[in-house]
Amino acid sequence: MNWQEKTAVITGAGGILLGAFAVELAKKGTKVAVLDRDYEHAKETVDTIKKSGGTAMAYACDVLDKSSLIKTEEQVYKDLGNYHILINGAGGNSDKANTTSEFFNETDLDNPDARSFFSLDASEVQKVFELNFLSALLTTQVFAKRMLDLKSATIINVSSMSAFSPLTKVLGYSAAKAAINNLTEWLAVHFANKNIRVNAIAPGFFVTRQNRNLLKNPDGSLTPRSHKIISHTPMGRFGEVEDLFGTFFWLCDEEASAFVSGTVIPVDGAFNAYSGV
Repeated sequence: MNWQEKTAVITGAGGILLGAFAVELAKKGTKVAVLDRDYEHAKETVDTIKKSGGTAMAYACDVLDKSSLIKTEEQVYKDLGNYHILINGAGGNSDKANTTSEFFNETDLDNPDARSFFSLDASEVQKVFELNFLSALLTTQVFAKRMLDLKSATIINVSSMSAFSPLTKVLGYSAAKAAINNLTEWLAVHFANKNIRVNAIAPGFFVTRQNRNLLKNPDGSLTPRSHKIISHTPMGRFGEVEDLFGTFFWLCDEEASAFVSGTVIPVDGAFNAYSGV
């Protein structure tokens, strides 16, 4: 594929994982629209790209506000022209949508500092669901419309290990990522007649801005939850951002993955395959 003739739109690209992929795409000559709710983080990614001689533009965009998405899409098209790759990377979690304990604990019921399943605030769970699922739905509604008449286009969603086997505590996040898998399959069928391929990547465990405090102590040592993760990852380590590049590039490449659509690909060090025994 001639990467120099392509333009990519990436939401959540002010973050570590999607930001790194934006940088790698730009190194291939692809123009990149870097979208993030935090403009400064988006600009950091763009500055890194430009230092390497790449072409990129930063956009502050609320992926849960359709009017913001429409305004951003129009500006992206004005600045960079047709785009061929859409990566729905925006997402995240909230501690308020998590239970305190992995398993039901009766003492949590009367503990004001704990969250049991029964005391979870539905509005907080909804916020996490919207941030992960609704954001991908709305972004695709707005951006995919201009991709309909291209010879070939691709959409990549970002799923999670929790979509396959729900992780303890993170109820809202797990449900939302499971919905992403279903959305990916639905869209793949819906757009098949327009040559838009839709797939998803399900990263295993990577250290990011959002989860660093959950996975590492202030001194850099692993938390108890991290030890459980590593022990359940046959390759025995957290993922490095570079571990995602090959799969991302393959799914973006209209020649290498021309007949691949509706898949969710784990990049997880065999975490999902391991039964624990």
